[in-house]
Amino acid sequence: MRLLLLEDEPDLGHALHKALTQERYSVDWLTNGDEAWDMIQTYPYRALVLDWMVPGCSGLEICQRLRQAQDSTPVLVLTARDGLQDLVQGLDAGADDYLVKPFRLAELLARVRALLRRSPQTQTPLLQVGRLRLDPAQATVQVDDYPPMPLTAREFQLLEALMHHPGQILSRDQLLDQLWPMDAEPSSNVVAAQVRLLRRKLATYQADLLIETVYGFGYRLRPS
Repeated sequence: MRLLLLEDEPDLGHALHKALTQERYSVDWLTNGDEAWDMIQTYPYRALVLDWMVPGCSGLEICQRLRQAQDSTPVLVLTARDGLQDLVQGLDAGADDYLVKPFRLAELLARVRALLRRSPQTQTPLLQVGRLRLDPAQATVQVDDYPPMPLTAREFQLLEALMHHPGQILSRDQLLDQLWPMDAEPSSNVVAAQVRLLRRKLATYQADLLIETVYGFGYRLRPS
């Protein structure tokens, strides 16, 4: 699940990026509003976490532009402004939620989860291929009724991408684009390495699924 984070304070931005990534989101962290707006036109983000006051276009201006374009992507606005008028201004601009600095990371993560649950556009249904079930909301993967499979954040995201397109070939570039933030510079064999790790866990848990390498094209998930 891809999120955009707009925050120009280095320490806070780093902390938020780390916390959101640990929650198994793929996060693009930007510090300039103009760059963030360009990215929003490029990628289908599930939610936006926008600082109000940043260089370039402000987080509030981005929210206003989205709503004027009938774009209902969930928006959480971050700000040091704590007055009633500021709150009203933020919500009237189209923000779905508003969080005043300083705040606790646990609260921000809870508010992001709440936004994703409430928004019809971001609700992701349970995925099932064969006996394997993936629940995006709970971040769990199970074979039948056995205990959840322990996956890293990247393994979970890779499996989710493949289960969205069972039987279809996804290229290395498609997987890189979905799983890694735009500023990441993964090595050339990183997708192959993640596929190998995921294959082992699927085999260990007897998922009866194969991640097939289609040489020259990419990878395909199919029943074994």
